Amino acid sequence: MQNDRAPPEPESPDPLVTADAKRRPRPEHKVEITDPLAIRALAHAARLEVISELYSTQVSRTATELAAQTGLTPSAMSYHLRALKKWGIVLPADTTGDARERRWKAAGTEVSINSGGGVAGPEFAVLDLELDAFRRRVNAYASARDGRRRRGEPADTSAVVLASNVLYLTQSQRTELSGRLFDLLKDYEPKDPDRVPEDAQRTATLWSMIPDDRGPAASESAVGRS
Repeated sequence: MQNDRAPPEPESPDPLVTADAKRRPRPEHKVEITDPLAIRALAHAARLEVISELYSTQVSRTATELAAQTGLTPSAMSYHLRALKKWGIVLPADTTGDARERRWKAAGTEVSINSGGGVAGPEFAVLDLELDAFRRRVNAYASARDGRRRRGEPADTSAVVLASNVLYLTQSQRTELSGRLFDLLKDYEPKDPDRVPEDAQRTATLWSMIPDDRGPAASESAVGRS
């Protein structure tokens, strides 16, 4: 018997899954911090967590919400937010809901630190704090996973990735690699940060690129100059 029914139309792709939809439509605005005093103002663990939260999600938060995330009191968090506002890193946001509490947002879509290569630049203190923050995330995840195992709960199958590479890059290659990496990360931003897939897991990433002058290439270069 012949089936006259038309074949079913393909389902529309989930807008939260397709590559084109995943990238959040937004005007790009890079906040570059060059003032040494501003860089020193970032050398605080709670302030770095605030910057990471506001810039990565592009969602406004209240001092109370950010305080709960960092373990501070709302009044202490308000102090840190005002300090970040002074240097143009965060801005007051439109208030929604309870108008009694101010909301804060990122002053741009990304933030970078450029001290101009000064000796013992304060950006190294910021880097040290970032590494400490990532270590706290690792320890918290390991503790939670061990707790679930002791309680007999199903094993967590989340992937933990660690990779380290030594590359030989020219200045133009370093610039290109950095740009390509951040473009790739943007492809995985949710289109609407307030509406992420139910099975999505909040995931922390850390990527760094720093010259390593301890290898044989540096020694050979030094010999060539002698």
